[in-house]
Amino acid sequence: MFRLRMALRPVCVAIIGLSGLATATKAETCSNPDALGTSRTVTVDSSDLPRIGTMQYRRTLPLDDHEVVITFDDGPLPPYTNRVLDALAAECVKVTYFLIGTMARANPDLVRRIYNAGHIVGTHSHRHPFNMDQMERSRVVSEIDGGIAAVTAALGDERALAPFFRVPGLARSRQIETYAAAQALSVWSADEVADDWHRGITSEQIVQRAMARIEARGHRGVLLLHDIHPATARAVPMLLKRLKAGGYRIVQAVPTGDRPASVPERSPVLVAAAEKPGWPRIVQPPKQPGSKVKMAAKKDAALRAKLASRKSPTVVATSGFGAFFNR
Repeated sequence: MFRLRMALRPVCVAIIGLSGLATATKAETCSNPDALGTSRTVTVDSSDLPRIGTMQYRRTLPLDDHEVVITFDDGPLPPYTNRVLDALAAECVKVTYFLIGTMARANPDLVRRIYNAGHIVGTHSHRHPFNMDQMERSRVVSEIDGGIAAVTAALGDERALAPFFRVPGLARSRQIETYAAAQALSVWSADEVADDWHRGITSEQIVQRAMARIEARGHRGVLLLHDIHPATARAVPMLLKRLKAGGYRIVQAVPTGDRPASVPERSPVLVAAAEKPGWPRIVQPPKQPGSKVKMAAKKDAALRAKLASRKSPTVVATSGFGAFFNR
């Protein structure tokens, strides 16, 4: 079981306090002196911080003023993930990826490129169902375990996978969270979203919404993006420049325990030959019966109202927004 594998890992040298986090020293030196860079890392102990992100939970990462953690969902998918990786590398920025099992299985070379670039790899289910909160336990287990197995296989080393999990569509449930906790997984929500899954949204709008929401939430937070959309791929370089101009610093969240310095990669020639063309901007999900659509809409309205009552400046991406996501 994943929990057992994590338990066998050596304890991180940093001292972990009651918050479940350890602040590490300065991140690796960037070769580009003008880059935004990664200012530091925080180590997340899944047993002490099982849920992350104020959009849905009471706790999030302990970030200082003008500190941002960037995360990407739904990949990997060429060529957009490649473009995002290039943009991150140009600014020496390290982030966290939540990969879908089927996507990892289809693009294992890209999974390894993500890891070897210094990013953290977590999971985002096996098939990205939008109704995980309504599934029976056996299907929840299959989705979580299947995603872990597929991404681990793509990485080629189980030590390379972080015990970080994000529910598709942020459709959380007590059943999902209970099973995740039993597997020593931290369930990630977010502090801000940029609506980059919306049909027709421009790169400029993605950047504008990301910056406005980060600034509105105390100039800090965990930002959720999707590396499978062309608009997002174009937005990332602009967003990093805006963050730098605004005096923001990038923090990377890392798991406890040891991780391999790298995983084996194939030659660039073989990788290029194996890569499949990317999907179009939007792939519509299968049509659902009208009753299910109405039920999802009611859930979304209820969740938005709940978040609004907490004076949250962001709008959560829940299961009813499925038509805007790219599976």
